[in-house]
Parts: sequence; C-alpha cells; structure tokens
Amino acid sequence: MKLMDFLSKKSIVAEIKSTKKEDVLKELVDLLINAGELEKSSRNKVIDALLERESLGSTAIGQGIAIPHAKTDTVSKLVGAFALSKKGVDFDSLDGEPVYIFFLLLAAQDSAGPHLKALARISRLFKDKYFRDNLRNCTNEQDIIKVISQEDEKV
Repeated sequence: MKLMDFLSKKSIVAEIKSTKKEDVLKELVDLLINAGELEKSSRNKVIDALLERESLGSTAIGQGIAIPHAKTDTVSKLVGAFALSKKGVDFDSLDGEPVYIFFLLLAAQDSAGPHLKALARISRLFKDKYFRDNLRNCTNEQDIIKVISQEDEKV
C-alpha cells in the first residue's frame, strides 16, 4: 500500500499554524476540505469523530509522531492529510514529547481492511529514523511529496 494512493498532494502542509491539539485536528481536516477530499458540511462531524478517538487514548505514538484517525460516513474511501510542525505541539504523546509530524487518516465507516493496512504502513514507515528525519527537514510541500514518494517506490 502506497501512502500517495490516499494522501492528496493538496492536503500536505510544511508548517502547520496550530499549536494546540484540537486546533491541529481542525487544521488537518481543513486541509482535506480545501483539497476537495471532504465536504465542508462534514467538518464538525469529522472533528468530533477525531476527538472521540483521541479520548480513547492519544494517537501521538511517540518519537514526534501523531497519526490521528477515525472512521466516518463522511468519506467513501481512505483519505489522508499530512503536516509538519517546526516548533512541535503538545499532543499528549505516549512518550511525553512534542509532536512534529502529523498524518491524519479518515476511512469509510465499513472499511476495516484498508484502514488497518494504512495505519500499519504509516506506523511501520515512521519507525524508520532516517525517514522521520528526512521528513522533518523538509521546508516545502514538494520536498515532503518527494520524500514520501521515494519511500512508496520501495513497496
């Protein structure tokens, strides 16, 4: 499974503006709306689903990474958004460290298989320090797309 199969180039940002957890989620959802991957009318419903998922336990998995995700009836296929934060955001990470890399994933309500495969692929990739460091060093969206696409070629 390739990340660029469900990550729209238009839903990638090299410097997220938000500095608080809930605001980051809103900004990531807005990226999907602006990319045409999500209806504007679905915004609050999706944010609520993400916050509900976060209430079960933080999706910040440590090492500066968060993978907020939810299943929702507002999408018919897997969609993703990606953002970097140079300053880092307190996201209630498992290791207590700030988060610098955000990968938002939304899946259709009835799509267990693709959702789990995507989460597994993302978390496996982010275990690679070289990949994480390359992403964190990106200064623009084109660099991010290049790094992710190069990693996708290895699949």
